[in-house]
Amino acid sequence: MERRNFLAGAALTGAGLATSGATAKENTVEREYYEYRRYQLMPGDRNGAIHDFLEKAAIPAWNRYGIGAVGVFTGVYGGEWTTLEVLLPHKSMESVASLPAALAADEEFRKAGAAFLDAPATAPEFVRYESSLMAAFAGMPQLKVPEKKGRIFELRTYESHSEKFAKKKIDMFNEGGEIDIFLETGLTPVFFGETLIGPRMPNLTYMITFDDMADHSASWSNFVRSDGWKKLSGDSQYKDTVSNIHNKILRPLGYSQI
Repeated sequence: MERRNFLAGAALTGAGLATSGATAKENTVEREYYEYRRYQLMPGDRNGAIHDFLEKAAIPAWNRYGIGAVGVFTGVYGGEWTTLEVLLPHKSMESVASLPAALAADEEFRKAGAAFLDAPATAPEFVRYESSLMAAFAGMPQLKVPEKKGRIFELRTYESHSEKFAKKKIDMFNEGGEIDIFLETGLTPVFFGETLIGPRMPNLTYMITFDDMADHSASWSNFVRSDGWKKLSGDSQYKDTVSNIHNKILRPLGYSQI
Protein backbone atom coordinates (compact mmCIF):
# COMPACT_ATOMS: atom_id res chain seq x y z
CA MET A 1 0.00 0.00 0.00
CA GLU A 2 1.36 3.44 -0.88
CA ARG A 3 2.24 5.70 2.05
CA ARG A 4 -0.19 8.35 0.85
CA ASN A 5 -3.13 5.95 0.76
CA PHE A 6 -2.21 4.54 4.16
CA LEU A 7 -2.14 8.00 5.73
CA ALA A 8 -5.45 8.97 4.17
CA GLY A 9 -7.07 5.76 5.33
CA ALA A 10 -5.76 6.17 8.86
CA ALA A 11 -6.99 9.73 9.03
CA LEU A 12 -10.43 8.89 7.72
CA THR A 13 -10.73 6.06 10.25
CA GLY A 14 -9.87 8.41 13.08
CA ALA A 15 -12.02 11.20 11.72
CA GLY A 16 -15.00 8.87 11.95
CA LEU A 17 -14.94 9.44 15.71
CA ALA A 18 -15.54 13.11 15.13
CA THR A 19 -18.23 12.75 12.49
CA SER A 20 -20.19 9.91 14.08
CA GLY A 21 -23.35 11.26 15.66
CA ALA A 22 -22.75 14.74 14.25
CA THR A 23 -25.47 14.73 11.60
CA ALA A 24 -27.85 17.18 13.27
CA LYS A 25 -25.51 20.10 12.70
CA GLU A 26 -23.53 18.66 9.81
CA ASN A 27 -21.55 21.36 8.05
CA THR A 28 -21.27 21.07 4.27
CA VAL A 29 -17.92 22.91 4.25
CA GLU A 30 -15.05 20.48 3.74
CA ARG A 31 -13.11 19.93 6.93
CA GLU A 32 -9.44 20.80 7.28
CA TYR A 33 -6.56 18.87 8.83
CA TYR A 34 -4.11 20.44 11.23
CA GLU A 35 -0.49 19.51 11.74
CA TYR A 36 0.81 20.89 15.02
CA ARG A 37 4.60 20.87 15.32
CA ARG A 38 6.74 21.39 18.40
CA TYR A 39 10.37 22.19 17.65
CA GLN A 40 12.83 21.55 20.46
CA LEU A 41 15.25 24.45 20.26
CA MET A 42 18.98 24.54 20.71
CA PRO A 43 20.26 26.56 23.68
CA GLY A 44 21.78 29.97 23.16
CA ASP A 45 21.65 32.64 20.47
CA ARG A 46 21.65 30.20 17.56
CA ASN A 47 17.91 29.70 18.04
CA GLY A 48 17.46 32.73 15.79
CA ALA A 49 18.27 30.57 12.76
CA ILE A 50 14.98 28.70 12.94
CA HIS A 51 13.00 31.94 12.87
CA ASP A 52 14.84 33.08 9.76
CA PHE A 53 14.13 29.71 8.14
CA LEU A 54 10.44 29.71 9.01
CA GLU A 55 9.82 33.32 8.00
CA LYS A 56 11.81 33.42 4.75
CA ALA A 57 11.75 29.85 3.47
CA ALA A 58 9.22 27.52 5.08
CA ILE A 59 6.13 29.71 5.43
CA PRO A 60 6.35 31.13 1.88
CA ALA A 61 6.75 27.57 0.54
CA TRP A 62 3.90 26.20 2.65
CA ASN A 63 1.71 29.06 1.42
CA ARG A 64 2.59 28.23 -2.20
CA TYR A 65 1.24 24.73 -1.62
CA GLY A 66 -2.04 25.99 -0.21
CA ILE A 67 -1.15 25.69 3.48
CA GLY A 68 -2.11 28.67 5.57
CA ALA A 69 -2.54 30.78 7.47
CA VAL A 70 0.46 29.36 9.37
CA GLY A 71 0.72 30.04 13.09
CA VAL A 72 4.04 30.30 14.94
CA PHE A 73 3.92 30.62 18.73
CA THR A 74 6.08 30.72 21.79
CA GLY A 75 4.98 30.30 25.36
CA VAL A 76 3.83 32.67 28.06
CA TYR A 77 3.21 29.90 30.58
CA GLY A 78 1.92 26.37 30.89
CA GLY A 79 4.65 24.33 29.19
CA GLU A 80 8.31 23.65 28.65
CA TRP A 81 9.41 26.71 26.75
CA THR A 82 12.45 25.36 25.05
CA THR A 83 10.06 24.74 22.14
CA LEU A 84 8.62 26.64 19.22
CA GLU A 85 5.09 25.68 18.19
CA VAL A 86 3.90 25.76 14.58
CA LEU A 87 0.35 25.21 13.26
CA LEU A 88 -0.06 24.10 9.64
CA PRO A 89 -3.67 24.06 8.34
CA HIS A 90 -4.08 21.63 5.43
CA LYS A 91 -7.09 21.60 3.14
CA SER A 92 -6.95 17.82 2.68
CA MET A 93 -5.09 14.65 3.60
CA GLU A 94 -3.54 14.78 0.13
CA SER A 95 -1.86 18.02 1.21
CA VAL A 96 -0.46 16.37 4.33
CA ALA A 97 0.87 13.35 2.44
CA SER A 98 2.34 15.21 -0.54
CA LEU A 99 4.07 18.07 1.30
CA PRO A 100 7.47 16.43 2.05
CA ALA A 101 8.04 15.42 -1.56
CA ALA A 102 6.88 18.80 -2.82
CA LEU A 103 9.32 20.64 -0.57
CA ALA A 104 12.18 18.31 -1.49
CA ALA A 105 11.65 19.23 -5.15
CA ASP A 106 11.12 22.96 -4.51
CA GLU A 107 14.26 24.77 -5.64
CA GLU A 108 13.10 28.13 -4.26
CA PHE A 109 12.53 26.60 -0.82
CA ARG A 110 15.87 24.78 -0.83
CA LYS A 111 17.72 27.95 -1.82
CA ALA A 112 15.98 30.23 0.71
CA GLY A 113 16.41 27.69 3.50
CA ALA A 114 19.89 26.43 2.61
CA ALA A 115 21.64 27.69 5.74
CA PHE A 116 19.14 25.88 7.93
CA LEU A 117 18.55 22.79 5.80
CA ASP A 118 22.26 22.17 5.17
CA ALA A 119 23.44 22.71 8.74
CA PRO A 120 26.08 20.08 9.61
CA ALA A 121 25.55 17.44 12.28
CA THR A 122 28.20 19.17 14.38
CA ALA A 123 26.14 22.39 14.47
CA PRO A 124 22.42 21.56 14.18
CA GLU A 125 19.87 24.39 14.19
CA PHE A 126 17.33 22.51 16.34
CA VAL A 127 17.23 19.28 18.31
CA ARG A 128 14.14 17.49 16.94
CA TYR A 129 10.50 18.23 16.22
CA GLU A 130 7.39 16.17 16.85
CA SER A 131 4.01 16.49 15.18
CA SER A 132 0.37 15.78 15.92
CA LEU A 133 -2.21 15.43 13.16
CA MET A 134 -5.78 16.53 13.80
CA ALA A 135 -9.06 16.56 11.89
CA ALA A 136 -11.22 19.67 12.24
CA PHE A 137 -14.53 19.27 14.03
CA ALA A 138 -17.67 19.11 11.90
CA GLY A 139 -19.05 22.00 13.96
CA MET A 140 -16.12 24.25 12.96
CA PRO A 141 -14.63 22.70 9.84
CA GLN A 142 -12.19 25.48 9.02
CA LEU A 143 -9.75 27.57 11.00
CA LYS A 144 -10.75 31.17 11.72
CA VAL A 145 -7.87 33.66 11.57
CA PRO A 146 -8.31 36.30 14.28
CA GLU A 147 -7.81 40.01 13.83
CA LYS A 148 -4.14 40.98 13.74
CA LYS A 149 -3.62 43.00 16.89
CA GLY A 150 -2.10 42.53 20.31
CA ARG A 151 -3.34 39.09 21.30
CA ILE A 152 -2.62 35.88 23.15
CA PHE A 153 -3.80 32.33 22.54
CA GLU A 154 -4.84 29.52 24.79
CA LEU A 155 -4.22 25.97 23.59
CA ARG A 156 -6.31 23.41 25.47
CA THR A 157 -6.08 19.61 25.18
CA TYR A 158 -8.76 17.33 26.64
CA GLU A 159 -7.77 13.71 27.19
CA SER A 160 -10.35 10.93 27.60
CA HIS A 161 -10.00 7.52 29.17
CA SER A 162 -11.44 5.66 26.15
CA GLU A 163 -12.30 6.20 22.49
CA LYS A 164 -16.01 6.02 23.31
CA PHE A 165 -15.83 8.85 25.81
CA ALA A 166 -13.54 10.88 23.55
CA LYS A 167 -16.16 10.65 20.80
CA LYS A 168 -18.85 11.71 23.25
CA LYS A 169 -16.88 14.84 24.19
CA ILE A 170 -16.58 15.71 20.51
CA ASP A 171 -20.35 15.19 20.21
CA MET A 172 -20.75 17.63 23.10
CA PHE A 173 -19.04 20.31 21.02
CA ASN A 174 -20.71 19.45 17.71
CA GLU A 175 -24.18 18.25 18.71
CA GLY A 176 -24.54 19.47 22.26
CA GLY A 177 -23.88 23.05 21.25
CA GLU A 178 -20.70 23.76 23.21
CA ILE A 179 -19.17 25.59 20.24
CA ASP A 180 -22.31 27.74 20.02
CA ILE A 181 -22.02 28.58 23.72
CA PHE A 182 -18.41 29.62 23.18
CA LEU A 183 -19.50 32.09 20.52
CA GLU A 184 -22.54 33.33 22.43
CA THR A 185 -20.47 34.13 25.52
CA GLY A 186 -17.68 35.96 23.70
CA LEU A 187 -15.03 33.25 23.39
CA THR A 188 -13.22 33.38 20.06
CA PRO A 189 -12.08 29.93 18.86
CA VAL A 190 -9.41 29.57 16.18
CA PHE A 191 -9.78 25.82 15.59
CA PHE A 192 -11.07 22.58 17.10
CA GLY A 193 -9.29 19.35 16.23
CA GLU A 194 -9.52 15.67 17.05
CA THR A 195 -6.07 14.11 17.29
CA LEU A 196 -5.67 11.33 14.72
CA ILE A 197 -1.95 10.76 15.24
CA GLY A 198 -0.01 12.03 18.24
CA PRO A 199 0.80 11.50 21.91
CA ARG A 200 -1.55 10.81 24.81
CA MET A 201 -4.51 9.66 22.72
CA PRO A 202 -7.45 9.76 22.68
CA ASN A 203 -7.68 13.52 22.92
CA LEU A 204 -8.90 16.69 21.29
CA THR A 205 -7.23 20.09 21.09
CA TYR A 206 -8.60 23.55 20.48
CA MET A 207 -7.25 27.08 20.39
CA ILE A 208 -8.92 30.31 21.53
CA THR A 209 -7.66 33.88 21.19
CA PHE A 210 -7.91 36.76 23.66
CA ASP A 211 -6.80 40.39 23.78
CA ASP A 212 -4.87 39.81 27.01
CA MET A 213 -5.11 37.93 30.31
CA ALA A 214 -7.82 40.26 31.61
CA ASP A 215 -9.92 39.41 28.55
CA HIS A 216 -9.08 35.74 29.11
CA SER A 217 -10.43 35.80 32.66
CA ALA A 218 -13.55 37.78 31.79
CA SER A 219 -14.42 35.63 28.76
CA TRP A 220 -14.08 32.34 30.62
CA SER A 221 -16.11 33.76 33.50
CA ASN A 222 -18.91 34.64 31.09
CA PHE A 223 -18.81 31.11 29.71
CA VAL A 224 -18.93 29.18 33.00
CA ARG A 225 -21.70 31.43 34.37
CA SER A 226 -23.88 31.15 31.26
CA ASP A 227 -27.19 29.31 31.41
CA GLY A 228 -26.24 27.38 28.29
CA TRP A 229 -23.08 25.94 29.85
CA LYS A 230 -24.77 25.18 33.16
CA LYS A 231 -27.42 23.17 31.33
CA LEU A 232 -24.99 21.42 29.00
CA SER A 233 -22.44 20.55 31.68
CA GLY A 234 -25.20 19.01 33.77
CA ASP A 235 -26.32 16.68 30.97
CA SER A 236 -25.59 13.15 32.20
CA GLN A 237 -24.80 11.81 28.74
CA TYR A 238 -21.57 13.85 28.77
CA LYS A 239 -20.43 12.77 32.23
CA ASP A 240 -16.79 11.59 32.55
CA THR A 241 -15.90 12.46 28.97
CA VAL A 242 -12.72 14.33 30.01
CA SER A 243 -10.16 12.71 32.31
CA ASN A 244 -7.31 15.23 32.03
CA ILE A 245 -6.85 18.79 30.73
CA HIS A 246 -3.66 20.53 29.59
CA ASN A 247 -3.60 24.21 28.73
CA LYS A 248 -0.96 26.69 27.62
CA ILE A 249 -0.93 30.42 27.03
CA LEU A 250 0.90 31.31 23.83
CA ARG A 251 1.91 34.48 22.04
CA PRO A 252 2.33 34.71 18.26
CA LEU A 253 5.66 35.72 16.82
CA GLY A 254 5.86 38.76 14.56
CA TYR A 255 5.88 36.71 11.36
CA SER A 256 3.04 34.41 12.42
CA GLN A 257 0.06 34.54 10.06
CA ILE A 258 -2.36 33.72 12.88
